[in-house]
Amino acid sequence: MQDVFKLADKNYRSRLIVGTGKYRDFEQTRRAIEASGAEIVTVAVRRVNITDPNKENLLDYLDPEKYTILPNTAGCYTADDAVRTCRLAREAGVGKLVKLEVIGDDKTLFPDVPATLEAAAILVKEGFIVLPYITDDPITAKKLEDIGCAAVMPLAAPIGSGLGIRNPYNICIILEQATVPVIVDAGVGTASDAAIAMEMGCQGVLMNTAIAGARDPILMAEAMRLGVEAGRKAFLAGRIGKKLYATASSPIEGILA
Repeated sequence: MQDVFKLADKNYRSRLIVGTGKYRDFEQTRRAIEASGAEIVTVAVRRVNITDPNKENLLDYLDPEKYTILPNTAGCYTADDAVRTCRLAREAGVGKLVKLEVIGDDKTLFPDVPATLEAAAILVKEGFIVLPYITDDPITAKKLEDIGCAAVMPLAAPIGSGLGIRNPYNICIILEQATVPVIVDAGVGTASDAAIAMEMGCQGVLMNTAIAGARDPILMAEAMRLGVEAGRKAFLAGRIGKKLYATASSPIEGILA
């Protein structure tokens, strides 16, 4: 059977979600997204024009038949701002699938958890399909799932840091208790980070800076695609157990002395 990534009521082949910020121009953005194999592309409503048809529009470079556009609330610091931004995206015809991001601190860009919970409750009630960016806190993840969010998106490390998964144990707890997809969001630096997230059992990985900030964004996008695919296959295959001592690769029974 084909291994599909089911998010809300839609199936995807790719488990890599990519952002659209920090690229040299929209053409480079398009090429990187294409190389990544991603089918879901997240766009910051406050930072990239997707609502004014009279100005250069990122959506002119992305085929709506090929990509699911995931508007996000980057740059929002209150629940009210985040909810308003999601409503604006829906009114512009982008859709009801949204990435909820309510920032609580300028230095770390960690999410404001109470504001995220508040905004999520409002958006779910209004019919949005909500994917919340959160800390790697199992309690918050469970509360957001109980509210009705379609997935939970714990950070691997601070946004744009490239540190990889700093607390795999909390991510494991979130995975153990979640009945919705767990998507690692923020902090991935290279393909091995993406592979590790997938090997742990995460259903997806979202990234932007790791690709856009690379020396060769197009090549890095391809590397991330392969990393996600390899990590997912390794998870499905089931790794061998770790042991302190060696085990011979070839059988020794029956070998003459």
